Amino acid sequence: MRDVRITSWPARTPSAWRRYAWIALLVLLLAAGLWWLSQRTPTQTNFGRPGAGVPMPVAIATAAKGDINIVFNALGTITPLATVTVKSQISGQLTQIAFQEGQMVQKGDLLAVIDPRPYELTLAQAEGQLMKDQALLKQAQTDLGRYLILAKEDSIARQTVDAQQQLVRQYEGALKIDQGQIDTAKLNIAYCHVVAPVSGRVGLRQIDQGNYVTANDTTGLVVITQVQPITALFSLPEDDLPAITKQLKPGASLEVDAYDRNNTTKLAAGKLASIDNQVDTTTGTIKLRAQFDNADGMLFPNQFVNIRLLVDTVRDATVIPTAAVQRGAPGTFVYVVKPENTVGVQPVKLGPSEGERVIVQSGLELGQQVVVDGADKLRDNAKIAVRDGNANTAPAAATPAPARQRRSGAAP
Repeated sequence: MRDVRITSWPARTPSAWRRYAWIALLVLLLAAGLWWLSQRTPTQTNFGRPGAGVPMPVAIATAAKGDINIVFNALGTITPLATVTVKSQISGQLTQIAFQEGQMVQKGDLLAVIDPRPYELTLAQAEGQLMKDQALLKQAQTDLGRYLILAKEDSIARQTVDAQQQLVRQYEGALKIDQGQIDTAKLNIAYCHVVAPVSGRVGLRQIDQGNYVTANDTTGLVVITQVQPITALFSLPEDDLPAITKQLKPGASLEVDAYDRNNTTKLAAGKLASIDNQVDTTTGTIKLRAQFDNADGMLFPNQFVNIRLLVDTVRDATVIPTAAVQRGAPGTFVYVVKPENTVGVQPVKLGPSEGERVIVQSGLELGQQVVVDGADKLRDNAKIAVRDGNANTAPAAATPAPARQRRSGAAP
């Protein structure tokens, strides 16, 4: 008989089964990925790049003729032309407060009254002394007349005549002293009525009615701030000074606008009043002062504002939206719309900008169309499709530059 040997498959270990399971899973994932790639559209498989024959949707605008204002932006502080602390020039009891806190007053308006009675009594005494000395002077002058007659007849000593003449002069001097005391008393009575030295807004009172005030008290009665007109102090880099001084011809003035902290609301319009006489070497800036009428009271002392100084206006320039400007290997360029709905890279040289508009000094002609939206996915000679509702017009009017932009007269 034959010997029959029975063989069996070797036993599988758990680690071998796990290895087979991972291999099967990888095969399934690879098959799923191939199926997913086969179902994608040509545009998707090219990852959004042009060149596969699918036009890219864009928005365009036309290079048009326009005016651009060259404006320097700066942060400013509203500063009054005059700030006066009203103080008493005499001592006495404060009997009346004639103003309301925050009130607008005119120069010469009554602010307070100090008890005038002590000074009125002093005036009466000075006037009485004047009358007495006038009588003495008149008597001395009468005696001098008699002595002169007697001296001609050689009936009196010359020494007596000379003494009487000096007595008359003495009384004349006493009259001048009396008149000075009278004028001083009248002036003190006038000082009892405290009036506004300047026109402006009254602040919070520093002392209440009934208190005793003294001359030249350091605290004062109240502070008056002149607010109409009012000024703003601001600083600009010294590099901007030549452009400003070039425009400040005799009789010329530069327009200045003040905007709120958010640089969205125009508060007032004024003129450049003056320029400081030296540059601050620590900051490389120069201070300027603008003056505003402030008839509506929108500007308040120590208020922070955004200043826009209009230096010049470039007229009839080629203007495009700043959104059309691109930067890359060619430098500064735009995508120009060409025939057959394609675009080309066109290097340009930019000039001053204002808001959302910028001047093209060279590289672009009037009427040419440029891409303003969707340019990040474009390449040279890429096909485009203009979006529905595209304005296809000249750029809109400028809006105020944001606060973080130092000037709108520089290239973007």
